[in-house]
Amino acid sequence: MSDRVLMDSYSRKVDYVRMSVTDRCDFRCVYCMAEDMTFLPRQQILSLEEIHQLAERFVALGTRKIRLTGGEPLVRSGIVGLVRSIAALPGLRELCMTTNGSQLDKLAVPLFEAGLKRLNISLDSLDPARFKELTRTGELSKVIAGIDAANAAGFERTKLNCVVMQGRNDHEINDLVAFAIDRGVDITFIEEMPLGTISEHSRAESFYSSEQVRERIAERYTLVHSTETTSGPSRYWRVAEAPHIRIGFISPHSHNFCATCNRVRVTVEGRLLLCLGNEHSADLKAVLRANPGQPEKLEKAIVSAMQLKPWKHNFELNDDVQVVRFMNMTGG
Repeated sequence: MSDRVLMDSYSRKVDYVRMSVTDRCDFRCVYCMAEDMTFLPRQQILSLEEIHQLAERFVALGTRKIRLTGGEPLVRSGIVGLVRSIAALPGLRELCMTTNGSQLDKLAVPLFEAGLKRLNISLDSLDPARFKELTRTGELSKVIAGIDAANAAGFERTKLNCVVMQGRNDHEINDLVAFAIDRGVDITFIEEMPLGTISEHSRAESFYSSEQVRERIAERYTLVHSTETTSGPSRYWRVAEAPHIRIGFISPHSHNFCATCNRVRVTVEGRLLLCLGNEHSADLKAVLRANPGQPEKLEKAIVSAMQLKPWKHNFELNDDVQVVRFMNMTGG
């Protein structure tokens, strides 16, 4: 195992990388992308082999956790083989994935057998009509079947991700908690992030804080604060009535997590994003393709890029676009 460590200019250790394998998705979630999207041509995106090479270099530089994201990672052809190759990298402690769950009924078992350790599954509503409205193209029944398939395949500590929007799904918070308890999975509630230009709703008006979510949950359950962590941005609580699950909160607006940020992102175009809420980046694809067979050049570019990582994001509670790229381009 490598004893090398990536550090930014604020002495934060960076050991968690979120890698996008595609900008494409079979959903069109209202907070994530426009209804009519133009996706990248194949020649602009990283090949599976290039994604593996990047993962290999990050692990050599001390990365201990990789999360595969999208778009929707399970629509990328060859994803199971990519999971198998990255999971086998010596020194990597955890390989995870964020998915909308629509393909898990077919792929949960192959992914688990390939070495994927944990799944985050997006679920914003338990009402089929509202789910269709929020995702534009999604079928709730397929996602629930995918969650059940993940449990049956042997995945543990599966987590549901719910973006809460006032007037859209905030009244379902406790139904979603009950669903998580029933399925024996964790659930995290996320404040909507201002990525990309949307016209479907006002982000300022739909904002629903983590504190409001906790107040709603406290109407039915007893929340107990926890100091647990999964190396990500969630702050966790337990439920006294169901201590087998955790409830997480990701609060980029009301309680940002910048001071302890240990994460960077790699887009499917090969851009290393140093912060979710800023445009600071480095073009790793250009380095990779200009220097075949020279992994030291790629490592040097990654190490140098850490100095671009800003202290904090610039998210604001208004409808101004602070970051032009959509979440599907950012990578989960």
